[in-house]
Amino acid sequence: MIKELKSWGLLLLLAVIWGSSFILMKKGMFNENGDAIFSAPQVASLRILIAAIVLLPFAIRSLRKLMVRKDFTVLLVVGLSGNLLPAFLFTYAQTGISSGLSGMLNSFTPVFTLLIGLIIFKVKVSNAQIIGSFIGMIGIVLLVLLGKNSAISGDLKPILAVICATFLYGLSLNLIKYKLSAFKPIEITALSFTTLLIPSLIGFFYFGTPDTILLNPYAPHALIFISILAIIGTAMAVFLFNGILKISSALFASSVTYFIPIVAVIIGFLMKEKITSNQIMAMIIVLLGVLLIHHGDKFVKRT
Repeated sequence: MIKELKSWGLLLLLAVIWGSSFILMKKGMFNENGDAIFSAPQVASLRILIAAIVLLPFAIRSLRKLMVRKDFTVLLVVGLSGNLLPAFLFTYAQTGISSGLSGMLNSFTPVFTLLIGLIIFKVKVSNAQIIGSFIGMIGIVLLVLLGKNSAISGDLKPILAVICATFLYGLSLNLIKYKLSAFKPIEITALSFTTLLIPSLIGFFYFGTPDTILLNPYAPHALIFISILAIIGTAMAVFLFNGILKISSALFASSVTYFIPIVAVIIGFLMKEKITSNQIMAMIIVLLGVLLIHHGDKFVKRT
């Protein structure tokens, strides 16, 4: 019971953190007037670089365990598929679609987690989990379609970028769950980000980030939001996420993506934006889906 409450508590905390990440990305890319500050690749490389530097002391402590188990390749793939590549894909998507739509598309993660687990890792999945995944996604679609900020520019590339990112998330989730079970959550987080230190540092210079910091008057202010995104929305969030994976299933952990748009709606409500009864109904559908993922088997057994 305590383990279950802990997993739910971490899931909701993570949803709040990641639900705010889209706004932080926008704040790092544009000023109040909508003028560009940092480009999408600059924000992505900065985000990963700062997170990798923050986690470096923890990685150094874990190096001996890494050298013994020889899991560097898996950690590298986890770092690339779960952090670096999605960071670029999501910041690129923010230039063409709304944050709300990004959140909705992010709900494909549990579906890809399910399919990759079934096909590659031969994971047994119950009917209740499959039904719960699709119910949750339907709720997210309804929630965003009923919102104000779900309009797209008409270009499919940003949408495909998010879908590609969710596929990579699904791969990373399964690798962590089934290939890195011997590692603690902080070890997986720190070591996987350390494998990204050099690539993100190269990106930092390649995309001209130092020039933007020195020449754009809005850059220092934007850096604050990017740092929050990197430290809390990336390093801390991935640690919490790996903690959920350690005590729960990969599918349940991925269901955090169902709550992210809900957080966006709540933030909007707190900022005096209107929330409708239809949006509340969509939230209930999302919650039903997640409950089926986590508790569906118990219900089926009782009946």
